[in-house]
Amino acid sequence: MTRYHDTRNARLEDSIRSVLAELLLFEVKDPRLDQVTVSGVKLTGDRSRATIYFSLIGDEERERQAADGFTAAGAFLRRELARRMRLRIIPELVFERDTSYAYGDHMDRVFDRLHREGVLPPAEDDGPVEEG
Repeated sequence: MTRYHDTRNARLEDSIRSVLAELLLFEVKDPRLDQVTVSGVKLTGDRSRATIYFSLIGDEERERQAADGFTAAGAFLRRELARRMRLRIIPELVFERDTSYAYGDHMDRVFDRLHREGVLPPAEDDGPVEEG
């Protein structure tokens, strides 16, 4: 893959994320998709498929509801994406929960516990560094 191809895909992914976020905010009326954020998009090399990563606050039941909402709204979202973006190929949309936030939160709790137990030294202060 060339640098141009990577840059173009990154721009397309960002544009798709923006359009879908706007659609969720202003057009989609499904309550299962309230408070759901499009956190990222990953296109395949041939741009025929886009994995849409979403984040939300809630448990597995809330995630299932959001997944059902995306299943119901998927055709509308793809149609609107085609209408708003000039793409030769409109990718198939696949929706997956973005677990990076939950993983980051989990890791923060693990490090906090390790600091409290003395396994790791106390976290360094992120304040200004004095020059001597």
